[in-house]
Amino acid sequence: MDSISDSTRPQRLQPGIGFGTFGSTGTLRSSLRPGVTVPIAPLLVLPPPAPLLCVSSSGPPPPPPPLQFHSLYGTMGGGMGLGTAAAGPGNHPGNPAVLKEAVEAVVRSFAKHTQGYGRVNVVEALQEFWQMKLTRGADLRNGALVVYEMVPSSSPPYVCYVSLPGGSCFGSFQFCPTKAEARRSAAKIALMNSVFNEHPSRRITDDFIEKSVCEALISFNGNREEADSPSTGIGAFRFMLESNKGKSMLEFQELMTVFQLLHWNGSLKAMRERQCSRQEVLAHYSHRALDDDMRTQMAADWVNREQGVAGAIGRELASTERELEEARLAGRELRFHKEKKDILMLAVGQLNAANAATLPSH
Repeated sequence: MDSISDSTRPQRLQPGIGFGTFGSTGTLRSSLRPGVTVPIAPLLVLPPPAPLLCVSSSGPPPPPPPLQFHSLYGTMGGGMGLGTAAAGPGNHPGNPAVLKEAVEAVVRSFAKHTQGYGRVNVVEALQEFWQMKLTRGADLRNGALVVYEMVPSSSPPYVCYVSLPGGSCFGSFQFCPTKAEARRSAAKIALMNSVFNEHPSRRITDDFIEKSVCEALISFNGNREEADSPSTGIGAFRFMLESNKGKSMLEFQELMTVFQLLHWNGSLKAMRERQCSRQEVLAHYSHRALDDDMRTQMAADWVNREQGVAGAIGRELASTERELEEARLAGRELRFHKEKKDILMLAVGQLNAANAATLPSH
């Protein structure tokens, strides 16, 4: 690592798969084209995001569960040969009726403590909640604005997504006969998770870090030296947690979305090939927000995959849309799935533009 110049290091840490001189249509190197096995373990291997709130029984909503990262340290250890942990019961969609009842109970409770008894305008309540956080000193780089996005449709059911100021995304989880109802449904699930996110059990503390690292060592038969070494999977897991001490689960999930997308796109494996250390990648991307430049580079990689294997984008897009729909109906946090779909749609646009540019003029 010492022989690599400072001017080269930022290029090696770019999210695109390629490195060096690229063609005009993308950044995918021929050695990393689909179907070619590269015998290098990825720096990180991350699971799909777990639901921020899991409802599994009838009656009033349960207290917010503790942070659950037990599957994360298992999949961050690509260099250790650690496999993906099995999905727990929280990774399966719950009973829709129970989820609806729990959401309504939280909204009613929030309304009682903030506005008194009576019907609450949940869209206004969600905006006021985040505005309140901003006025109380929350670190919201882009302000407290809550953004809604309707899925284009001329008939029901209507679907709406809502993005919170930090980047977390939720969607309408019920059958919505009107656009207004879809907006309210999305606001309800977002408000519930926003409120529960304030609970102390959803904060990363010294005690939580120590407990989580000990569980990781036990689960994977590791030793204490591994937890203190940044070159191991468990060491990287500890580094991530300590770097986010004091943050909430929503905030940590927003950070992990970046690494999940880098893994999904193949960028982490490519960085490994460029001899980037796990610690170097973690340190670099822990302080980088997901932006249009990163999305564009990932989309360009998918354009090159499509040019190498026809139908690659279509198959991945169909799979992503199924995952997004399942997660939305289960009331889960959606940003990872939503960003994947947006990147793939951007790739479709790039591909169409490239094809149009090559058509003969008449």
